[in-house]
Amino acid sequence: MVKIEAVIRPHKLDDVKAALESLAIEDITLYEILDHSPRVVHPAAYRGRQYLADIPRVKLELLVSSERADEVIDTVLRAARTSVPGDDGTILAYELTDAVRIRSGARLQYTLA
Repeated sequence: MVKIEAVIRPHKLDDVKAALESLAIEDITLYEILDHSPRVVHPAAYRGRQYLADIPRVKLELLVSSERADEVIDTVLRAARTSVPGDDGTILAYELTDAVRIRSGARLQYTLA
């Protein structure tokens, strides 16, 4: 089982969700986050002073079988990519040893569907 985390631009969220739904992946956890990165400079002003603002992003987390991980990563890459200069985000993949439902104690199994 693989946990995939993707940090994307907020306006690409609908495209990414639609692409994942086309792969029959519907269980996604979403977070609104702020990205603080020196690679992406977003100048702002407050009370006449310039500063570098954190950039709003959306973080997706999902669990998939090891067999489907590359397919899901490629799908997110295609759906989240923009033609605008700057940072389109990051995708991280972790090998997961176990996942348990709190209510039932059931072990989650993600197999090739």
